[in-house]
Amino acid sequence: MRVVQCIRLLGLSMAVLLSQSAFSSESFNDWFDRFKDTATDAELHEFLYAMPKGGDLHQHLSGSIFPEWWWRLALRRDAHGIEYYAKTQINDCSDTSPSAIRPAPYALLYQTIARHRLEALSDCERSEFLPLREFSESQQTAWMNGIWLDKPSEGREAFFETHWQRLGDLTANPWIIAEALALHMKAFAAEGLIYLEPQVTLMGYLDIDGRAVPPEDVAAVIRKRVTQPDVLALNLTIRFQQAVLRFLPDAESKIAEAYRIASRESEWVAINLVGREDDERGHPKRFLETFRTLRRTHPGIHLSIHAGESEFANNNIRDTLLLGADRIGHGLNLLSDPDTLRSMRFGPHLVEINLISNLLLEYVETFDHHPFPELLRIGVPVALSTDDRGMWDSSMTDEYFVAVKTFQLSWAEIKRLSENSLRFAFVEEPVRQALLADYAQKIKAFEFKWQMQGAGLSESAGVSPKRGFVCRKYALCALP
Repeated sequence: MRVVQCIRLLGLSMAVLLSQSAFSSESFNDWFDRFKDTATDAELHEFLYAMPKGGDLHQHLSGSIFPEWWWRLALRRDAHGIEYYAKTQINDCSDTSPSAIRPAPYALLYQTIARHRLEALSDCERSEFLPLREFSESQQTAWMNGIWLDKPSEGREAFFETHWQRLGDLTANPWIIAEALALHMKAFAAEGLIYLEPQVTLMGYLDIDGRAVPPEDVAAVIRKRVTQPDVLALNLTIRFQQAVLRFLPDAESKIAEAYRIASRESEWVAINLVGREDDERGHPKRFLETFRTLRRTHPGIHLSIHAGESEFANNNIRDTLLLGADRIGHGLNLLSDPDTLRSMRFGPHLVEINLISNLLLEYVETFDHHPFPELLRIGVPVALSTDDRGMWDSSMTDEYFVAVKTFQLSWAEIKRLSENSLRFAFVEEPVRQALLADYAQKIKAFEFKWQMQGAGLSESAGVSPKRGFVCRKYALCALP
């Protein structure tokens, strides 16, 4: 019996040694180069889905919620009983309701409002709305299609002027936002991410009667949900940014409130200025004195600010760095500002890259025109992020898939993107080091497994849930 056991142990030891020898005979960089050259698009996507990833540093939570999630959560009775209605017809009511109550733009179908707003409308305008629970299947489909940016005719104008407006009062429900955040975290954890830093505002929420919900109460609702066992089991580290719409007339006071929030709520670690850059009311220099004043009394508040999201040359990124930004969102026109580009090589500022967003919002004609590979390969710190993936119907895996397929990323570059997303995360230093160590351990185990099993995709990866963007762009999804 002992002889048999010894033989078995010897055989196992030899197998391990042979595996280790095979693993060391070829670097994973070389293995991956061969794999990506021979793999089908579907196999590459499966590999990237299974691959451990770092974090996502640039995501608007309300734009990252998939339409089917919005729909399901809007109909839940545990969202403090708020009932929702959407516009299904236009009756030409000729401004019969107060402008402060009337949804805008008026002639936009499938705008969603809460009951308290419906009751304040005129009889004529109330007749244009139908409860979501009474929608037919075709109306439900049309409602969800109005949130996705999925048609060739849609682009930047549709995104900024209709998609957000259709969400309407749904974004003002803290209980829906908290539950959507839990779904959001579960989806990213399934993709192998270990850190998220979504923009989750604490301002602008309303209760069932339309009364303002204080920021501290909203924070409590969100904190309660993300500390439930199902979310804690994900082992996903999360911090939040407080976003401010930059072109509002009272944006300065909103920034001041954002600083107060970040000073009180420990999970809210940064402030972000969002909104279209082609609206000059939000130019960075407008806020220079505001940020300088607030820094005098509020230590430790990070800034990750949208800048350079334009196809035209300007000094927007330079002026945004002058505000004190630690990270730049998009940075799309950085190449047109040589002095700023030169100063950003090798840090200390990271550019949050959003490939799919930039294509769908028509800031680049094709992925081939994107500056991402130039920034990556001349030493500007960059990381991939998803921006408003709920409206793109995409995932973080899709961002990596586009980057690898279009720019032939090496394995070292792929790992650098994840490592950058953790090195530049707005977390305490011990947390940063723990995240980097966790990622290093996971990616090393992944490399060993895949190099040993080769392209045994069915056993190693399973089937990645491919969503609308890659289905349309790359025909990766099976026909129904």
